[in-house]
Amino acid sequence: MNKHQIKALYFDLDHTLWDFETNSALAFESLFQEYKIGLDLHQFLEVYIPNNNIYWKRYRTGEIDKEILRFERLKTVFDTLNYPTTNAFIDDLSDAYIQTLPEYNVLFEGAIKILTALKPHYSLHVITNGFQDVQYFKMKNSGLLPFFETITDSSSVGVKKPDPKIFRYALKVGQVASDEAVMIGDNLEADIEGALATGMHAIHFMPLEKKYPSHYTEIDKLKELKFLL
Repeated sequence: MNKHQIKALYFDLDHTLWDFETNSALAFESLFQEYKIGLDLHQFLEVYIPNNNIYWKRYRTGEIDKEILRFERLKTVFDTLNYPTTNAFIDDLSDAYIQTLPEYNVLFEGAIKILTALKPHYSLHVITNGFQDVQYFKMKNSGLLPFFETITDSSSVGVKKPDPKIFRYALKVGQVASDEAVMIGDNLEADIEGALATGMHAIHFMPLEKKYPSHYTEIDKLKELKFLL
């Protein structure tokens, strides 16, 4: 990657700029109190986090739709923990979670600082598989919105990362060629391999994972971007 050629940076949102796991835990902590859920939060999250990742992968591949994702990712956790619920309770809690989640705005360390440093030199954009209304409020409430020229979400485009169509769409609205753009994201399949297959450059953000030898460009702190760009 010739950094002098790069004109635009495309960021994933969840797990890359916006600390999904921390904000999700805070949202559930609030909801557990509101709904008087008699489970240990830590125990719940130990089951919910990997379960949520599985359902998001199924959603990303088109195996399930948004409604199934929102319902089943919670129902299976309560079933696994043998906590009695009703479908109406799951529906209500799912809606409350979606509404509560954007109220929390913890970002990964250095997010605002690095975006402030990068913005004078590059056009900044977001490509996300998240739901349009939720992602907008996440960005607004966390102070991210002013940094970005375009936000491309899968629900608007009709396909999800790693489908090349969403990357091509984002490049088109950003008015930049693929070899002039870098994708920065945490998901190897959706963000990195998807972007590379479209002719973009890519940087894999791995804040929580143990690093193994890899041929991909990798960082574990957002501030490391200043040394690569």
